[in-house]
Amino acid sequence: MSIEIRNISKQFGDFHALRDVSLHVDSGELVALLGPSGCGKTTLLRIIAGLETADGGSILFAGEDTTEVHVRERQVGFVFQHYALFRHMTVFENVAFGLRVKPRGLRPSEAQIKAKVHDLLKLVQLDWLADRYPAQLSGGQRQRIALARALAVEPKVLLLDEPFGALDAKVRKELRRWLRRLHDELHVTSIFVTHDQEEALEVADRVVLMNGGRIEQVGSPQDVWDHPASPFVYGFLGDVNLFHGRAHEGEVHVEGFRIDSPEHRDLRNGKALAYVRPHDLDVARYQQGASGIVATLARAIVVGPIARLELEPVESNPDNPGSGAIIEAQLPAQQFRDLGLREGETVVATPRRARVFVEGH
Repeated sequence: MSIEIRNISKQFGDFHALRDVSLHVDSGELVALLGPSGCGKTTLLRIIAGLETADGGSILFAGEDTTEVHVRERQVGFVFQHYALFRHMTVFENVAFGLRVKPRGLRPSEAQIKAKVHDLLKLVQLDWLADRYPAQLSGGQRQRIALARALAVEPKVLLLDEPFGALDAKVRKELRRWLRRLHDELHVTSIFVTHDQEEALEVADRVVLMNGGRIEQVGSPQDVWDHPASPFVYGFLGDVNLFHGRAHEGEVHVEGFRIDSPEHRDLRNGKALAYVRPHDLDVARYQQGASGIVATLARAIVVGPIARLELEPVESNPDNPGSGAIIEAQLPAQQFRDLGLREGETVVATPRRARVFVEGH
């Protein structure tokens, strides 16, 4: 079932949670709402579910306006961060709950409920836990049961609010893969909220980046990573170094290096921001006359195949308020060992690639 979000606005007192938000979600699509705390993503999810009322705008399910439709009639499955399982009920009873509270005319028979719950527990690979209570399960198991319970009523739309937020990193990773596989089997139109960019990029068909109650960018994971639409998106998706400089006739000049920026060829001496990802920096031992950012290797952290370097620029640039800040670089661990660099040595860092944003453009 497709979802159409049209011009949704919501205020809590003086706080604008959502400002004229519009978005289309295709039937069977898995979409991530990604952004920092307070950006409006959970409020939007709750409005889609019918748990919250918008001040303006409308939500359409399969072309039908649901603004006045009660949450019980929306055929929405909702999974919260903290499982929200009934502690006094077994796993089986938790999953069966939504079916048992259906109006008598729509309620399946006990045999049908039993078969359905068993199938769902098999789907989430936990049929062997049917008689346990939530307190006897791990966090990851509880979250999968919460998902089975949401799916029991055969929702047309599945909404997940930070579904793995309370779990440790290893379990999160396993559940992310599992959720993606489950979605590929079921094709339920799904929207999930997360502040974890890795989660959004790994699981979703499309990522919706939100900031300050607005949508900054919508696109495939690859698209938003390769072509960030704004400085906010660039800064939010993964680690990044920010350099302040000047754009002049197709070139951006930043301390120690310059970048070709043909799209800004008409600009003369405009303020520019250059974003460089840590893996896009080349690092070499400093030699007299080398062009690039001259820095001291303050710290090198080698874990597995990657060496993460923290560089302190040698001289601050008065034109560059960001200078003096630590620069992060990433190299393959073997390449770092081959360079033979030691902490405290002077190095030169040169960007292979940078993304330039010019103020006011």
